[in-house]
Amino acid sequence: MKLVFPNGEHPQVLLSPGVNRIGSAPDNNVVLNKPGIAALHVEIHQSNFGVNLQVPPGGGNVLVNDKPVRDMIALRAGDTIGIGGIVARIAAMDAPRLAPVGGAAPSMDPGEMGEDNGATRVRMAIPKFILRGVSGPVFGKVFPVAGATVIGRAPECGIPVTVDEISRRHVELKPTADGLSVEDLGSANGTYVNGQRVQKGFMKPGDELRLDAVRFILIAPGQEVTASQKTGSSAAVSGNAANGKRWGIVVAVLLVGAVVAWVLTH
Repeated sequence: MKLVFPNGEHPQVLLSPGVNRIGSAPDNNVVLNKPGIAALHVEIHQSNFGVNLQVPPGGGNVLVNDKPVRDMIALRAGDTIGIGGIVARIAAMDAPRLAPVGGAAPSMDPGEMGEDNGATRVRMAIPKFILRGVSGPVFGKVFPVAGATVIGRAPECGIPVTVDEISRRHVELKPTADGLSVEDLGSANGTYVNGQRVQKGFMKPGDELRLDAVRFILIAPGQEVTASQKTGSSAAVSGNAANGKRWGIVVAVLLVGAVVAWVLTH
């Protein structure tokens, strides 16, 4: 996806995987040094599950399709974003055009070029962390976490889980250098890391995240995953070495397949 400014306040921006920060402060990804723009006005999170907009604490006034946004909302191609009086639009990347068999460059009318204007396509990076579902409706599924991601029952969540015992916006995960920060969003049934209930916590590869009865294991591509699961609960974890070895092989195979599929689809 890319961010286009029809009125020319900023060149178009290719959204990077993870967090894209917009505001007047010079360390933002998109700097809009205009009256009415907060230092960190708004964040746009891009992952393989889609694009979400989030107004951070202390952020500015934001409209999506002319409607005020106070928290987080999913974005789609064609949506307009009002950022303190500046209008931007979410646009899909154009598909690459293949050259003819003879090798000559394909002809293209200026009108066919749309809004790319020669912008360089950025290859999406492999996500640093992946959640693997190990129970309930997420069993066997993998969820790359490339940026701030909310898990909950609401369909606009980055990882939607349609289980009645999970809150609409249950928990938010944010990647760090060594793992994921975990923040419970006021859920009714709580968030648990390795069996311990947390309001704010941290997960490293191999740790377990539990939301009611729905469980995930955190995996880091390229790092060895321990066979045992740190549940910290009354459920005993098998210490059988053979079972642990088989579990490690299954995780590795599923992880490689998931990463390859994720890269091929982007």
